Amino acid sequence: MTQRVALVSPYSLSVYGGVQEQVLAMSRELSARGRDVLIVAPDSSDTASYETPARVVREGRLLSLPANGSRAPLTLSPGASRRARRAIEDFSPDVIHFHEPFAPLVGWAALHAHRYAALATFHRSGGGPAFNLTAPLLRRLARGIDVATAVSDSAAATIQSAVGIEATVLFNGFETDRFTATPRERADERLLVTVGRLEERKGTAYAIKAVRAHNEDGEDPWRLVVIGDGPQRARLEALAAHDDMIVFCGAVSDGQKRAWLRRADVLIAPALRGESFGLVLLEGMASETMVVASDIAGYREAGGDHAVLFEPGNARSLEAAVRRAITDDGPERLASAKAHAEHWSMSHLMDEYETLYDEARRRFGVPR
Repeated sequence: MTQRVALVSPYSLSVYGGVQEQVLAMSRELSARGRDVLIVAPDSSDTASYETPARVVREGRLLSLPANGSRAPLTLSPGASRRARRAIEDFSPDVIHFHEPFAPLVGWAALHAHRYAALATFHRSGGGPAFNLTAPLLRRLARGIDVATAVSDSAAATIQSAVGIEATVLFNGFETDRFTATPRERADERLLVTVGRLEERKGTAYAIKAVRAHNEDGEDPWRLVVIGDGPQRARLEALAAHDDMIVFCGAVSDGQKRAWLRRADVLIAPALRGESFGLVLLEGMASETMVVASDIAGYREAGGDHAVLFEPGNARSLEAAVRRAITDDGPERLASAKAHAEHWSMSHLMDEYETLYDEARRRFGVPR
């Protein structure tokens, strides 16, 4: 049985993101199972603990670089990658679990060395010039992977097309119980929440437009709480035009995010594209909150029949979807959505991964 697991995130834990959330949640679940866990990530200036008992090693100066329509918080320091490899070797894991292993650069030295069994999880959906230009390098790095997984069918198709890797499709898991640990609070006014990095592809502008249009009609007003930060914040604040019914909270802690989800009547997920899997939808459902989401592939897969979908990039469609969600809000609908979300529990996911860790160790031990 695997006892020592190194989890490698190419992205800084200090910046909110789906990969980072998976790494932290996995570390807590594995630690609860009695495993020794090491997390390796970039950003040597980061000293936060992130509510995990795992040991956390952070190496390299943090950079923010464009990637897949977003900004990736990573390091490009070869020295940081070498120090990360040494930290992993000092830990002597049974298996290394690389998340987005081809994202530079902190995990590359350990991946290339291939001194331990290695499992890789691919999150990215959609190819691009980065894959095309670096394909020879990525194929060399791929030799250090014993077992490959992907968080969705689209992520699996992306990596198969780019590098020829066949990945087992699992899912993004999350700690469902943490989302009902905060007491349920409801105000007299309708409270809507959106969570995500403030960048164009996340579609936050359409949530703002929909709320302002609704409130201008003079009906029962909606308050929108925008959680997250990013390059479009100033533009979005200008779009909100100092409307006191639209509140920008910036980046918040995981605990604060969960508290807002428990207070909300509706979670809005308005992304336009590029979402391999809609974990945020499941977080809303686990919080016993109605979910409204854009009708894109990753969100359809996560939401099933439990999210109210609208046309991406269409504020009128979004407003209508919020109206339907508020009308449909009720104990049976919320309970059904919560049960749906629990299929993606981190406990269930780690059962799958621990089986694959054993498979990676078996494959690593076979002479090549």
